Amino acid sequence: MSSSLFALEYLLFTPATPKNDAIPLIFAFPNEYTVGITSLGYQIVWSTLTMRDDLEVSRLFTDIRETLPRQAEILGFSVSWELDYVNILNLLESLNIPIRAHQRQHNHPIVFGGGPVLTANPEPFAEFFDVILLGDGENLLGNFIDAYKEVRNADRKTQLIALAQVPGIYIPSLYQVEYHSSDGAIKSIQPISSTIPAVVQKQTYRGNTLSASTVVTEKAAWENIFMVEVVRSCPEMCRFCLASYLTLPFRTASLEGSLIPAIERGLQVTNRLGLLGASVTQHPEFHELLDYINQPKYDDVRLSIASVRTNTVTLELAQTLAKRDTKSLTIAVESGSEKVRRIINKKLEQEDIIQAAINAKSGGLSGLKLYGMVGIPGEEESDLDATVAMMKVIKKAAPGLRLTLGCSSFVPKAHTPFQWYGVNKQAEKRLQFLQKQLKPQGIDFRPESYNWSIIQALISRGDRRISKLLELTRSFGDSLGSYKRAFKELKGQLPDLNFYVYDQWSDEQILPWHHLQAALPQSTLLKHLGEAQSLMKSSSELILN
Repeated sequence: MSSSLFALEYLLFTPATPKNDAIPLIFAFPNEYTVGITSLGYQIVWSTLTMRDDLEVSRLFTDIRETLPRQAEILGFSVSWELDYVNILNLLESLNIPIRAHQRQHNHPIVFGGGPVLTANPEPFAEFFDVILLGDGENLLGNFIDAYKEVRNADRKTQLIALAQVPGIYIPSLYQVEYHSSDGAIKSIQPISSTIPAVVQKQTYRGNTLSASTVVTEKAAWENIFMVEVVRSCPEMCRFCLASYLTLPFRTASLEGSLIPAIERGLQVTNRLGLLGASVTQHPEFHELLDYINQPKYDDVRLSIASVRTNTVTLELAQTLAKRDTKSLTIAVESGSEKVRRIINKKLEQEDIIQAAINAKSGGLSGLKLYGMVGIPGEEESDLDATVAMMKVIKKAAPGLRLTLGCSSFVPKAHTPFQWYGVNKQAEKRLQFLQKQLKPQGIDFRPESYNWSIIQALISRGDRRISKLLELTRSFGDSLGSYKRAFKELKGQLPDLNFYVYDQWSDEQILPWHHLQAALPQSTLLKHLGEAQSLMKSSSELILN
């Protein structure tokens, strides 16, 4: 079974032939092959490692694996979904590697992890990894391997201390966390010695050649897709948004130097093209890119675009997509309330949203999917009425366009101005209210699970004490009930669920990621938070008056 899946891959890079003393390395994705191979991040790291002749790389997924070395020296995980931690622990056990880093001996591989989940807040998983790579892998990955080679034959402790000197490499075991009490807030986070950096800085790649697929296969979740990263980060900076704040600054791929050559290379082997990025249509030369894809020679190309900014949905864009086999478009509006959009810094007018729907319909698209959110700090019940009213107006303005509203609950994320807020306890009721109002209108309402947002908040604001809870929950099964049961069993050893999920934290509090520096310092985040709060205040004063 396994070899046949790997045999169907079309590689767009040339793997190196490993030298005799190459380092045996396993690179894992903690999910099934079809999911992992569709992750552009996984593809890029895997090909980067495989093009080095000083490494011998084997891939590992939950359902298939390449031939693994008898004694791997390094084992890496690319983590892009929080709940995949269960598969990480299962894979470690299947390889006879202790789950907790402090139990590993010199004969065990160095276990490293990277990816958006670990860059945002690695602390809930800190006990499971020897090494965590923070930020963009472009330079960091090579620096990590080179630093490891220098200490390849040293003992484990020496290896970890040496790796901790590399910017962007975080070694959790070399930091001591103290708490005010076993179930209280954090008192301090300190390196265990003066030779270890007090703060680890996330690494940012500043080049203008971004990622593109290194493998195309019919077995990917998106069959035969060639993906190209058009932009990285997002210039909008909505105050809850991890994709923007964590990955700043906004970077764009060079059109002539990187995007067009990559697309030409990809379209020689497939006719399915995916343009990726948090805000693809904000590439300064997006129109030129569309013109390029619109050439007659690419008439059979199927095109998909990640998410587009609402006020960039032009007639030309809709026509291009419709001609290229795309039926619908996704835009994030967050809320139908202008007040809420101002609070979160979503620079979007109601007219823009309505015009996007009209353009989508006129351009030949059959559906429009909007992303919304409930429980945003500062949101009141009247703001939900505004969302319902907006959906009705859109339906009227673009009759016949299939409308979907996908809706999640607000979840606080590390390194954003809203990291101090908790989940709104009314969020579940608010999702039910929207469902009740929109269904009779013939609008397809798709709420994200409220229970899942509770677990997400727990992990996104968790500290190291959560590791024990995660390990315990794994044996209970994957539901909110399991987490609650684990909290009960560990009572007194860590704060309760409310502390992590619902409480509004003080800005004096030491946060779990206090020693990890992302794109912006805390002082800037507090300034952005202050701007949001003054808008909340002025709107509540208006209501009172």
